[in-house]
Amino acid sequence: MNPSRHEPHPGRPQIASAVPYSLTMKIAYCDCFSGISGDMFLGALVDAGLPIDVLNAQIARLNMPEHPCVRVSTVMKGALRAAFVEVVEDHDHAHDHDHAHDHHHDHSHSHSRNLSDIAQLIQASDLSERARQTSLAIFGRLAEAEAGVHGTSIDDVHFHEVGAVDSIVDIVGAAIGLEYLGIDRLFASALPMVSGQVNTQHGVLPLPAPATLALLASARAPVVPSEARVELVTPTGAAILATLATFEQPAMSITKTGIGAGRRDLPWPNVMRLILGESGAQTGGGLVQIETNIDDMNPQVFGFVMNRLFAAGALDVFFAPIHMKKDRPGILLGVIARRADEPTLARILLEETSTLGVRVLPIEHRHEAQREMRLAQTEYGEVPVKVKLLDGEMAGASPEYDVCARLASEKGVPVRRVIEAALAACRLT
Repeated sequence: MNPSRHEPHPGRPQIASAVPYSLTMKIAYCDCFSGISGDMFLGALVDAGLPIDVLNAQIARLNMPEHPCVRVSTVMKGALRAAFVEVVEDHDHAHDHDHAHDHHHDHSHSHSRNLSDIAQLIQASDLSERARQTSLAIFGRLAEAEAGVHGTSIDDVHFHEVGAVDSIVDIVGAAIGLEYLGIDRLFASALPMVSGQVNTQHGVLPLPAPATLALLASARAPVVPSEARVELVTPTGAAILATLATFEQPAMSITKTGIGAGRRDLPWPNVMRLILGESGAQTGGGLVQIETNIDDMNPQVFGFVMNRLFAAGALDVFFAPIHMKKDRPGILLGVIARRADEPTLARILLEETSTLGVRVLPIEHRHEAQREMRLAQTEYGEVPVKVKLLDGEMAGASPEYDVCARLASEKGVPVRRVIEAALAACRLT
């Protein structure tokens, strides 16, 4: 995810120092004393600085037939002000919901989509690669939980409430917001453990909802007893945390907060607080390279594994062809990661691939340039551009090729012309 989003100063780029680069990590902590839902998390991101126009412009890249957009308003939950988000279809008609949080159950505009439908929707979009990977990883984790609960395969899982427009926007919006705010790592508090029942497309189910409970168990999430008899942690909220968060309170310097509102009014402020800050983690001496050789796995699985690794904090993931014993062609799967993420990422490799073991190599230090995403306005359309910064000054830029190719096809011009236009527009911002 991107480091700080500041504009470069005019002047010549400086040469990077030949010493280990010290990177202050941007982190966020979810204070879930009243639980978490997709819309609470999205509301907290908006309240923390994600512009609503940027969010809607990115959501439009999904090209969903419902043409959803997000509206935000300020509400009071008890004595606390919070951001309340709603998904509106066709930019005109708001949904009518009475559910506590993000409407996963008894959804009035529910659409049944399977994981393949949602994956195709996300992969065909013009979202950034990181946003696509994060979104796919969350939905993949959710599909695993649903398949386990209902005794079916991941491919046969049909999302009802979670396949609805609102929930897709919540999950993809979470990925967009974390990238925009430059969050490198996500942390979360313990979650309230409630009792009671909830109405779903599958009938009346106990609380926590079975999929929610499966997600929390897969992440070994800590829970605390709650006397509430309403749903406080929804499947979408649980999937976001189970995929992206470490369940501990980090040491940090607080820079900003955001508060997202739940829908139900409770005896306490029904909000989730997102606390943004910086840690003093150094990249020097704190990185590892995790590797494994694979020669007996379905190649279709590699993309899913890459998505999970990136969503769990991998800094880079790469595949390289190798020649293995018995004259077998194989794949070297490598992961660059922070040392603190090593156990989680190694576990993913052991769970998701056919390997029987992984090796870990220390990285003494790494030199890094800062980076940020900009939207370049060109005569052919809007193009996301990844900008490299050295000492706050632009030292390089790379337009998103897939977007450039699509615009070139639509306008009937060479793709290099779109790329050049995006680079020129980016230099003027």
